[in-house]
Amino acid sequence: MVNSFFSLAGKTALVTGASRGLGQQIAIGLAQHGANVICSSSRQGGCAETVNQIIQTGQQAYEISADLSDSQSVKGLAKQALEHATNVDILVNVGGTIFRSPAVDYPLSEWHKVMAVNLDASFLLAQELAPAMMKKGIGKIVNIASMLSYSGGITVPAYTASKHAVAGLTKALANEWGINNIQVNAIAPGYFRTDNTQAIQDDPVRNKEIENRIPAGRWGNPEDLVGAAVFLSSDASNYVNGHILAVDGGWLAR
Repeated sequence: MVNSFFSLAGKTALVTGASRGLGQQIAIGLAQHGANVICSSSRQGGCAETVNQIIQTGQQAYEISADLSDSQSVKGLAKQALEHATNVDILVNVGGTIFRSPAVDYPLSEWHKVMAVNLDASFLLAQELAPAMMKKGIGKIVNIASMLSYSGGITVPAYTASKHAVAGLTKALANEWGINNIQVNAIAPGYFRTDNTQAIQDDPVRNKEIENRIPAGRWGNPEDLVGAAVFLSSDASNYVNGHILAVDGGWLAR
């Protein structure tokens, strides 16, 4: 029996980037705690496996898709979600992208794409779904920040800028919507084994440097993020607002 404080029974969540990695594990984790989940990815059919795993938990799952770099597509995504549920109680903005290049040569087109996917889409989805949350008087929005919400990184200027901005956006929305009993928070994952970090994982020198700095002595696995996501999506976090929760194995402490 799930502790009622952390229960998501009767709630509907929209999770972007739910086809694999962090988004997939968060979507499944929310379902395991009682939520019905609308799973979104960038391509049609991309969340088929996630949906299948959620259905096995006994919860309802739906699949939708959108190009997060296109604002009209993002607005359409919100509309699709509300066609599956009269109200989306929980929004988890996981979908993101990264492009690596020295800043002096960084293509402006890639800059715009990274900012659109990582920042604009998170804002637009929150903006589209918040009115129904306000009307109901309850809602949870969880953004995905990063360790690069705190530092600059190397050869990822757009990603770094977008993740600093996600942290700021989280606080700004919390300030405006807290009065409506909508909690807006963010999770800042440390170094997790995902597609976005594959290049670093494959670099034996950098990989070892990272492991040596993390007090836990290892990279995070996607399932390590589920507890934080459930907490920020549940009644357990009703008085937590505008917070950036680092889930980093202790990286920031060292």
